[in-house]
Amino acid sequence: MPARGGTRLSRKLRLKKQRPLVAEGPQGPPDGAHTPCPKEPRLEPPKTLAPQCSVYFSSSKDHPARLGSDFFDQPAVPLAQAFLGQVLVRRLSDGTELRGRIVETEAYLGPEDEAAHSRGGRQTPRNRGMFMKPGTLYVYFIYGMYFCMNVSSQGDGACVLLRALEPLGGLETMRQLRSAHRKGSARALKDRELCSGPSKLCQALAIDKSFDQRDLARDQAVWLEQGPPGPREPVVVAAARVGIGSAGEWVQKPLRFYIQGSPWVSVVDRGAERGTQA
Repeated sequence: MPARGGTRLSRKLRLKKQRPLVAEGPQGPPDGAHTPCPKEPRLEPPKTLAPQCSVYFSSSKDHPARLGSDFFDQPAVPLAQAFLGQVLVRRLSDGTELRGRIVETEAYLGPEDEAAHSRGGRQTPRNRGMFMKPGTLYVYFIYGMYFCMNVSSQGDGACVLLRALEPLGGLETMRQLRSAHRKGSARALKDRELCSGPSKLCQALAIDKSFDQRDLARDQAVWLEQGPPGPREPVVVAAARVGIGSAGEWVQKPLRFYIQGSPWVSVVDRGAERGTQA
């Protein structure tokens, strides 16, 4: 999406405030149609691989490359764009660190957005993370088997969905975690298949409902680091979001952002790419 479009879409966003909890209505398909249940699976990291520690860490209290609260304190559209190129890090209980560069995101703008879980201003126990301070994780359970991870932004009920990562470190551990959830297939996953989708990246990083409402700026098990600069400025494509067919006029709004040419993107939109080049 051009910068001017992002500004217009985010102009109406307001600062977050707590609202009384109300009964949750039906949710749109892109972010899951199922309410979490007591039998949600708990993802566990494999215990066979040796720790693969990050060069960015010298101690548990030293995060020199870590992005803090100020990074997340911006409206959903610019935050979704700013996520691209940053590195998501997950530290497992045995000290192993899994790392991936964010290459695809989606922005959800809050009550006005018919595809958002907060549409109409509804706040429930399930989606409360969307109404918490910027940088709060909102993790939900979808289709009775998958998790998806969002990060709250400025704006009442607004957030960013993390859709795809380029795996950088701990790939064999990611492969084990992903394979543990596959049925009837002995084929080894290719690197580009590890995190090429919102539920895939949650499996690969062992992210489950226990991460809901955590602070990405302060948590010790998951955080965001400044991505290293590339040889050239990446081209960012603004395209329609995926799987929101029942969201009316919001279906075609270009609120999905991805790095053009990245093989780790979940869905490529050739039409949007042609528009970017024009």
